[in-house]
Amino acid sequence: MKNTLYILQIVISVLLIGAILIQQKGTGLGAGFGGTSTVYRTKRGAEKTIFYATIVLSVLFLLSAIVSFFLS
Repeated sequence: MKNTLYILQIVISVLLIGAILIQQKGTGLGAGFGGTSTVYRTKRGAEKTIFYATIVLSVLFLLSAIVSFFLS
């Protein structure tokens, strides 16, 4: 049971890292180092899907970490 949970956490964490890196693709280097952008827009299409997938993956990772804590 613990091994399955550990593998699940690794898979979720890799997917979460990928989703976060894909989101940062269009921001440029200025936003990464504290630069500000005055352009505000809404998320549409694939960007919105990736945003929601990131939220779901982070909640799943949190829940799996809590379950792992109580099983050990």
